[in-house]
Amino acid sequence: MLIKVFVKLICFLFITTFSVADVISISNEQILKLSKSNIPIVDVRRNSEWHQTGVVPNSILLTFFDKNGNYNFEEWYKKLHLNINEEKPIILICRTGRRTKIIAKMMEIKNFDNVIYNAKNGITSWIDEKLITVKPKY
Repeated sequence: MLIKVFVKLICFLFITTFSVADVISISNEQILKLSKSNIPIVDVRRNSEWHQTGVVPNSILLTFFDKNGNYNFEEWYKKLHLNINEEKPIILICRTGRRTKIIAKMMEIKNFDNVIYNAKNGITSWIDEKLITVKPKY
């Protein structure tokens, strides 16, 4: 009996290990390299934040949290899939990397199978390093 439970546990761990996304925190230098490989950058900040700081060129602008911290994951996730190739990894960016960590964890739970790159210090770091930003385009 104990062997059956152990085998089931091993199988469960094996299956769940391969069915979730990898979340990898990356630097600005890595973002630049990955974006040259056509890996999309998804900026999850709000409209007012995009206008305040600008955005990384060619970013997909897809707000996740509203100004009160509310969100609709299912609606956001559907919009995301309209804008990305589900076969490729994505890069998530916010102001500091905090929100994107939360979103990446939600995507793991949702079984998003691709690699999720998290811009670990967000647009703040991007601007501090004097990297190019552009006005948001809709």
